Amino acid sequence: MCFCKISVLFKSKNKPPYFIGSQLRGALGYALKDVACKDKSKICQNCEFYNNCVYYRAFEEKNSYHKYRLDFELNKPYYDFNLYVFDDECEYVFDYISAIHKMLTEFGIGENREIINDFSIYVNDEKIYQNNHFYQLENYIDNINLNTFSKNIELILLTPLRIKKNNVFIRDMNIELLDIINSIQKRYSFIYNQANFKINLEGKIVSKNLSYQELNRKSNRQNTKMQLGGLIGTIKIQDLNHQTYKLLKIGEYIGVGKQCVFGLGKIIIKEENE
Repeated sequence: MCFCKISVLFKSKNKPPYFIGSQLRGALGYALKDVACKDKSKICQNCEFYNNCVYYRAFEEKNSYHKYRLDFELNKPYYDFNLYVFDDECEYVFDYISAIHKMLTEFGIGENREIINDFSIYVNDEKIYQNNHFYQLENYIDNINLNTFSKNIELILLTPLRIKKNNVFIRDMNIELLDIINSIQKRYSFIYNQANFKINLEGKIVSKNLSYQELNRKSNRQNTKMQLGGLIGTIKIQDLNHQTYKLLKIGEYIGVGKQCVFGLGKIIIKEENE
């Protein structure tokens, strides 16, 4: 289960938005299209190159899980984010890196299109860019580490978790472990081209400290506002088996729920003393 983590760090003249996901994804989309598009005169769906286009897969393909996601914490005073790329999409990691560089140095970030020249880029925690200089990258592929195990954990929801149940987004404390595990399994099965498998679910939620947080996003392309609210907080879980624990660990990497490409569904597992 391979992945690549691209990390970007810089300070801006303006304080970043509380939720940077919408801003970053929009800016990255413009830059990635500039980097990848072979015929800018055509609409993507009418282009003969769309099947092999990283921009099309990342931003234009509908009704599909995407093999990348943004990753960050809310309300940071500076820009510090990751872009995770998964499975065969890792082949296009240099397109993503080029797009990030172009996004910051040519197109700019934020409403004022601020140009950023002082920034750092890391790949799997190895520095590859700083002070207008690219460093040689030996290996850009890493693998999901599933070698740990703990029966008792605290699951921390750092950005809003959006999961539908009976076709309605869960907005209260009624979320169950099965809801989270099913969401991770569906994402994992698509991203890594795995058939759905039977889950031997073991584990019980013993406490929840959750709240529903609403986030708003403006879509310039559709000229509409979108609500991206979800659950944040902590869930304590006990008596996990290995399979359930490993699926939760996979969720740390690939995200959980909907709109992970915007940075939603970021979880962290904190192991509890047993």
